[in-house]
Amino acid sequence: MARISSYDEEPGVFPYSPDIDPEPSVEPDYHPDYPGEPRHPDVGHPREPRRVQGRQKGGVDSIKELGATQVPEVRSNIHSLTIVGQIEGHLVLPPQNKTTKYEHIIPQLVAIEQSDEIEGLLIILNTVGGDVEAGLAIAEMITSLSKPTVSIVLGGGHSIGVPIAVAADYSLIADTASMTIHPIRLNGLVIGVPQTYEYLDKMQDRVVNFVTRHSRITAPEFRELMFRTGELARDIGTVLIGKEAVEKGLIDEVGGVSKAVAKLKQMIEERKNKKEVPVQ
Repeated sequence: MARISSYDEEPGVFPYSPDIDPEPSVEPDYHPDYPGEPRHPDVGHPREPRRVQGRQKGGVDSIKELGATQVPEVRSNIHSLTIVGQIEGHLVLPPQNKTTKYEHIIPQLVAIEQSDEIEGLLIILNTVGGDVEAGLAIAEMITSLSKPTVSIVLGGGHSIGVPIAVAADYSLIADTASMTIHPIRLNGLVIGVPQTYEYLDKMQDRVVNFVTRHSRITAPEFRELMFRTGELARDIGTVLIGKEAVEKGLIDEVGGVSKAVAKLKQMIEERKNKKEVPVQ
């Protein structure tokens, strides 16, 4: 009777293992100066651990996995901070929502304040609003920075995005961008209506006071925009588009990215000149 091969004796085990070349990203086990000889302490070139060298993803992989193309690396003294989608607060929003998490933004702002290389901050907004306390926290952080800040509203800076937009030292809005001003609302079951109303009223005062302190609009005018009826379907409030936000004193100027960057560079130079002036 013929002997059964090892492959038949152990089903699933292939009788041989072909030599496979190592991947290009993994260093070989032999020393480049001694081809064919392993790295060994006795030979005078100690064996080193294998290191995997990272490789930058190609354009197609970046688009497929990250949804972005390669951005050219430019050393700049300006940091760009984007606030898009819905501002997420204490509750995690569904995964299909485009969100900006405040726990991601706050550490960035602290790092910007501490960095010596960053001299100015450009804030780009295209947000529908979101959590009131998270938005106010971001706005307070921005206004407390010692470095020049410029904000630009592209697309929309609605609801709690309004305080974030005016928190910068100088604010711009695109000609077609819009800002929705409305009273604070909540959804879901409300227990204790008088107490809840008092809480919302105090929260609303915080928003009004912040906006009026950091823009040219007055508190009565801002409240009038909040409670104006007839402009929003099934709601109260006001939608300001581009130039209207400037005319109301909410935003400083109509403009795009080039104007925002130019203004920020000008503010950085002015700050440098003030530091260079000797104290008498």
